[in-house]
Parts: sequence; structure tokens; C-alpha cells
Amino acid sequence: MKLSASQAVDVLRAAGEPTRLRILALLAREELAVLELGRVLDQSQPRVSRHLKLLAEAGLVERFPDGAWVFYRLTGAGQAGELVVETLARINPADPALARDAERLTAVRAERADAAGEYFARNAARWDEIRSLYVAEGDVEDAILEAAGPGPFRRLVDLGSGTGRMLTLLGPKADAALGLDLSQQMLNIARSHVTGAGLQRCELRHGDIFGTRLPDGSADLVVVHQVLHYLADPAAAVEEAARIVGQGGRLIIVDFAPHTLEFLREQHQHRRLGFSEPEIARWLGEAGLSKVKATSLPPAQAQGLTVKIWTAERARQPQRSAA
Repeated sequence: MKLSASQAVDVLRAAGEPTRLRILALLAREELAVLELGRVLDQSQPRVSRHLKLLAEAGLVERFPDGAWVFYRLTGAGQAGELVVETLARINPADPALARDAERLTAVRAERADAAGEYFARNAARWDEIRSLYVAEGDVEDAILEAAGPGPFRRLVDLGSGTGRMLTLLGPKADAALGLDLSQQMLNIARSHVTGAGLQRCELRHGDIFGTRLPDGSADLVVVHQVLHYLADPAAAVEEAARIVGQGGRLIIVDFAPHTLEFLREQHQHRRLGFSEPEIARWLGEAGLSKVKATSLPPAQAQGLTVKIWTAERARQPQRSAA
């Protein structure tokens, strides 16, 4: 449905202010918290919040609380969102104000990456121990094995492989396996674990979950295990993971349900405090996957974390009959 004239005026009025246009350009790059937007724009949190309120009322951005933080992203669909995307595409990216914002955002990203890198390097050796504090890993792994199915798998891809636990768990069912991670310390530990497990056809690479450089549909099992909550753009990671799932293949996402344990953000570099079922299901559907299923594994203690396991599949295309 097309916008009415009054709706178009509301959209243009909301976007037609310098700071708000800068905000839209930043959110076109990734979802951001209010505090991060304030740093990039060099404006106070109340002032940025007022601009965001106007953009949200016009249907141009989505607001979603995450613990004590509030994140914003561009509206994913609809005529208003399309108008914003078209407007941003017509702006010269070398515009001084937008270029300066892009530089500041790069600096914010670099600070995030440095903090995460230091954290992962510091905790690599005891990574599995840290995870075990939150949930019974044995129960989670049994559920992952069930979600994956009996196999065998032609090719397994583990994105953000960490210490390689998913590779040693699922690798025996795969003809070939590949693990990608940005942390060299994690990769070194994963190599040791993979070798110890006797996996011969398992490759470990330094790689980015946002740009794996793997061919479309090249795996029949893709796993993203306890990775999304560290990422600035988890939806983009889901899209990339889904892209490499072949026909009849399956994607497994393991992460936390929404929670309020802020210390995980402060002490353990968690960017998002869990994900809801509708949010993940929407991302999987937009990525072209179907048969979405969610399994919940509640914690043994009241203040623990609920682990969620999502599975989705890429449908097989019907074969054309010979003429």
C-alpha cells in the first residue's frame, strides 16, 4: 500500500532535519544504542532521544529495550522505510557531516572490537568453564544433537567456533567440517581440541561471521552457537549464516532468551541480553528459511539463563520434469 500525501509529508518532515537525517544514515549501517548515537553525534542523550522519538512516531525507526539499554534500527519494511532508503541512497557519502559521523562510528566499533578481543584473549583458556556457569552444557549438547538430526552431513560449518566444541560434538557426523572465528587464541585452542578428537577433515580459519566468503548453499548444517549476543548486527549474521545453507539443509542457532543480567554486558562483553522467539523467527524467515522451531532449556537456578535453540531449514526446490 502506497503512502498517502499526509503520510509522505510526515515521513519527510521527520527525516528532513539535519540531526535526524544523520541518525538515519548511522542506523542504515547497524543498530545502535542511544548512548552510542550520542557519542557519534556529540549530543546529549536527552536530545538524541527526542529525535529518535520523532523518527519512531513517523515509523522510520524501531525501538527495542534490551536490559538497561535501548537500541534503535531502521524500520525493516513498508513504504516509509523504502522512502528513507531511497533518500539515503541519493545523498553523497562524502558529505562532511556524514563522513565525520562515519569516522566516529568506526572509532566506536574499534573500541568495541578491542574490548572484545582483550576479553576473548584473556578468557580463551577457560571459555568452556565460563559457559558452564550459566547452563548445564550436557543438556544443551544433547538438545543440539537432537536438533541437528542423525546425519551424515556433507559439510558442517560452525560460525564463531570459539574453542571448537560444536565441531567436536557434530564433526563425527560430517564428511567435512569448517570452523570460523576472529580470535586467533580461540582458533589455537579449537585446533588442539579438534586434533584431540581425531577429526581428520576439519578445517579452522580466521574468518568473519558477517562475510564468510563461502559459496551460497555450500553447507547442509550451519551452527551459530552462543555468538549472536556479542554482535552489533545479529540480524546480518543470521542472514549470512542462512545464505550458506543449501537446499534441504539446516541452520541451528543457540543463544539466550531475554534476561536482565546486566553484569554480562559490563563484565563479559555481551551486547544483547538475549533474543525473543519472534525476533529470531522473523530474521530466519526474511533470510529465506522455513520450518522454524524453538526449544527452551530453563536454568536449574532461579537467577540463571534460559538457553534457546532455534532450527530452520531451506526448502528443496522441486525438480523440473524432463521435456
